[in-house]
Amino acid sequence: MTSLFTTLAERQYDLYVALLQHLQLSLSALFLAVLIALPVGIVLACRSTAAAEFILQLTGIMQTVPSLAILGLMIPLLGIGVLPALTALVIYALFPILQSTVTGLHEIDPSLQEAGEALGMTKWEKLKNYELPLALPMITAGIRTAAVMIIGTATLAALIGAGGLGSFILLGIDRNDSALILIGAVVSALLAVIFNSILHFLEHRSLRYLAYFFAVALLGLALSFVPLTAKSNTLVIAGKLGPEPEILINMYKELIEHDTSFPVEVKPNFGKTSFLYEALKNGDIDIYPEFTGTVTASLLKDGPAPSNDARTVYEQARDGIKAQDNLIFLEPMSYENTYAVAVPRVYAEANDLKTISDLHKVESGAVAGFTLEFADREDGNRGLQSLYGLTLNVKTMEPSLRYQAIASGAVTITDAYSTDSELVEYDLVTLQDDKHLFPPYQGAPLLREETLKVHPELKTSLEKLAGRITEEEMRTMNYDVRVNGRSAHDVAVEYLQSRGLI
Repeated sequence: MTSLFTTLAERQYDLYVALLQHLQLSLSALFLAVLIALPVGIVLACRSTAAAEFILQLTGIMQTVPSLAILGLMIPLLGIGVLPALTALVIYALFPILQSTVTGLHEIDPSLQEAGEALGMTKWEKLKNYELPLALPMITAGIRTAAVMIIGTATLAALIGAGGLGSFILLGIDRNDSALILIGAVVSALLAVIFNSILHFLEHRSLRYLAYFFAVALLGLALSFVPLTAKSNTLVIAGKLGPEPEILINMYKELIEHDTSFPVEVKPNFGKTSFLYEALKNGDIDIYPEFTGTVTASLLKDGPAPSNDARTVYEQARDGIKAQDNLIFLEPMSYENTYAVAVPRVYAEANDLKTISDLHKVESGAVAGFTLEFADREDGNRGLQSLYGLTLNVKTMEPSLRYQAIASGAVTITDAYSTDSELVEYDLVTLQDDKHLFPPYQGAPLLREETLKVHPELKTSLEKLAGRITEEEMRTMNYDVRVNGRSAHDVAVEYLQSRGLI
């Protein structure tokens, strides 16, 4: 409990930002869903029953598609960030509002309809005078259901860089910090309860009262975006999940702000490789740290011939990504955060495991816990199959969860990065890559050519890290952040100051 309150105190501002993002996203999705579903529901209720059933079935089927799948399908069409997340949430919210609107209007006593017709009322007059007021409690109940669903699902928006309370949950999983997970989950649940209570209060209010309420809420939502429009000249530097990318982007920020007058915004834990890559190409972010081996193995469509020479791999990555996407890959740092296959030291000693080839000794009984990315890469599990001939029993999981799994004994083999602090924390040993599957992985800033043309000074600032930071230094900094709980910003500043770079 003490840890929870300490974390709350330390991350008050982060929580405010995440809560505001979550509210903006949730309210925007709810308003859009109401604006779409309510008129469509009214039209369907007044027309044929067959059309209403078809549309309801269609929107119901959409709701059965897993939210992660919808988010993934949106990325090629809409990129990453708020827009695909908003679209997915609106799709999810349509069905309960449509269903409640059609059902509420269909359940009106037929005798009232006959009375309205006898009085010579038009369809619009009947709708305004008694149909909508009578159906309003059921319609509002559908909106309540949609609102609660939106708030819960919006936590997944953090997976595609849209922010919100899900960023606390993702960070908590990555850092194995239950306080962060609880903050994200509890605040999200409280938000859903508050929304539900407000909409329950509105269920039996008049149509005019509801219209005023929604108008005021819409105005408040619009005003909440106003401060965000004043950052057009800000450089946005994003990082992948984990402490190491967060340390690096804070180093980039400090170097740029020390040498120039450019304001910089950092977005840690922005997502996986594909998300950042697409965000950079779309201009949603300006810079992110990438690794040479990742560029050659994963980002280049026509990847070069494999090499184990660090300089060769960097030049292949630099030239390939420039030709393919007009992206600039600056000079890399010294350390190589290469992939590795790790096992508990006790397990390695018991089975005499020193190289990856030695895994054939335990292949039939061992369980491997790999990240989704590693499991699907040619320089990952696919390479273990093709180059080493290994057929392991693989369980895929999120990066931080694989270390928890190996610590609990649920898995005995995992993928790792050579600078991971968990290698020390969990007493793991990395097996020698005796067939040279893993290419060199040196980190360097990746940015768009347009950004460098507008701000050529960035190259000088960012390349102050070229040839610096050893593997041991990076592992120590990662340990400070992930295990000792220090701020990534403070660790980054301490390193830069100690080397006289700022």
